Amino acid sequence: MNVELLAVSVGKPSPLGIWQDEEIISGIKKSPLTVASVAVGETNIDGDGQADLTVHGGPDKAVYIYAADHWPWWEAEAQFKGEPASFGENLTIEGADEHTVRIGDRFQWGRVLLEVSQPRAPCFKFTMLTGRHDMAARMTASARTGWYVRVLETGEAPTRGPIIRIHTDEAMPTIRDAFVAVYHPRVRSDVIERVLAAPRLSPDWRRGILRRLKAAGVI
Repeated sequence: MNVELLAVSVGKPSPLGIWQDEEIISGIKKSPLTVASVAVGETNIDGDGQADLTVHGGPDKAVYIYAADHWPWWEAEAQFKGEPASFGENLTIEGADEHTVRIGDRFQWGRVLLEVSQPRAPCFKFTMLTGRHDMAARMTASARTGWYVRVLETGEAPTRGPIIRIHTDEAMPTIRDAFVAVYHPRVRSDVIERVLAAPRLSPDWRRGILRRLKAAGVI
């Protein structure tokens, strides 16, 4: 797998707009960095931040990655032109997607070691960012969600260039598997079991699967 980093984007919480008569503050609006490298900590890239820490950020969602490989699909299917940070991501990459990246995969990014923890769950803030009411639903239906990573080793990382996958296990579920385990209306039971068995799946995503099973009367 040859993964190329196209851009690193950051942004501090700022007013995003009004939703259901309430002003929304969010860190989803980001801008690409123009410097050659950036410091990466355990929960954030330098200059980045989240507003609602109950659902965003933290060690399991320290960095959000989105594949530019999806841009042609978005333009063809939704007339939405992709560019760095247009999905609220920190890292815009090329050469990997939800079908090829697995829970627990590890990537070397400069001096920084990343580990894949869970997919992104689309929310109304993505709708607000794009100004399109259909975007969160399209992301959910297509499972073109991007994914979050933990920072296992902090340090300085380049804002362009290769990111190297140094560990993967084909027994582990893909990002798409993990996403459909929560969101697909007719997901197979063996897919759910495989995702739940992944030891490096984030606790938050695991709880989401268990809530679904409980609502369905399975547990």
